[in-house]
Amino acid sequence: MSKIAFVFPGQGSQKIGMGQDVAAEYKEAQAVYTAADAKLGYSITDVINDGPMELLTKSENAQPALVSTSVAILRALETYGVKADFVAGHSLGEYSALVAGGFLTAEDAIYLVHRRGKLMEAAVPNGQGAMAAVLGLDREKLGAITDSVTSEGDDVQLANLNCPGQIVISGTVVGVEKAGEQAKEAGAKRVLPLAVSGPFHSKLMIPAAEQFQAELDNIAFQDGKIPVVNNVDAEATTDKNAIPEKLVKQIYSPVLWEDIVTNLIEQGVDTFVEIGSGKVLSGLIKKINRDVTILAAGDVASVKEVAEQLKEAE
Repeated sequence: MSKIAFVFPGQGSQKIGMGQDVAAEYKEAQAVYTAADAKLGYSITDVINDGPMELLTKSENAQPALVSTSVAILRALETYGVKADFVAGHSLGEYSALVAGGFLTAEDAIYLVHRRGKLMEAAVPNGQGAMAAVLGLDREKLGAITDSVTSEGDDVQLANLNCPGQIVISGTVVGVEKAGEQAKEAGAKRVLPLAVSGPFHSKLMIPAAEQFQAELDNIAFQDGKIPVVNNVDAEATTDKNAIPEKLVKQIYSPVLWEDIVTNLIEQGVDTFVEIGSGKVLSGLIKKINRDVTILAAGDVASVKEVAEQLKEAE
């Protein structure tokens, strides 16, 4: 029997105006933005609508803006009665997945990622951390390179295992540069520096993770109604008690996206629905497995189209 996974994008997918046509058409989507504005104490909706892009891209805004948008589009999709068998998200997207799975309220998720964004921005002084995408090198070779550079005193590690041949590294500016050079010497096709404000998913984020623990202690998690496949171990769970620790570790650990998708396919998932802004995950999933069905819901037209396709497939 075919199974469906709802997947949610992370930071970098933000764009001005995202989700606003869906909010205008579905009161359930509009309610998510209204609640987000009230919870945050400022209008994230205005930031999404008016920008400028530099303001929207700041982690403390991008993170709640993306979760609000993903959940708003999810709520629109749910009005058609469609359901998932599993949920997962890329990095920040894991919070949208936790809302979809019933572990967290939308308001708590939006509040948490606003705090998470602030702590991640503050963890490493601007200009001291970096990230780069390495194309065309496998994880064992690249992992050996990052371990070697780190052992010589310049921290760098694997940050996002996105799909075969696409791995993001993260760490100090010097560590990322050295690992990038060595990766090219080892046969990497390209090394692309990323325009990010910090070395996310690296050990340099441990101070942010430790501070974030205090925020999670104040949140009431519920057991999930739909299993979530977590970033840090690519394992499915519905246990509320497992989630806070995984969210703390997620801040300084690699995002195992390729493993998550592979695990979902092994569990019988043959349809992935990317819910939120952009189609970054759709592209990655296609590179992991070309045989699955990939749908994306990001605006009014695609929400209706996806709902129709899922109903037909029942």
